[in-house]
Amino acid sequence: MIKKGLKVKILTGKDRSKEGEVIEIDRANNRAKIKDLNIIKKHVKTTKEKKGGIFSKENFIHMSNLKLVGEQNKKKKTTVKK
Repeated sequence: MIKKGLKVKILTGKDRSKEGEVIEIDRANNRAKIKDLNIIKKHVKTTKEKKGGIFSKENFIHMSNLKLVGEQNKKKKTTVKK
């Protein structure tokens, strides 16, 4: 199960085979945001409160395209004594 803070590897897409940390999860749509991966450009219009421009931000990736990496994914082998 993929949770916030775990390290994952991207299996498909433009950032294939890159690894990163999960920063946000959308359980309703089965999607996750990975830190510094799947970057998109967001065009923001100027308002009275905010300055506009083009901003880079992470976009969601479907969880079927992610794989857990590291110690969390490895199961411990247990020995049975007879």
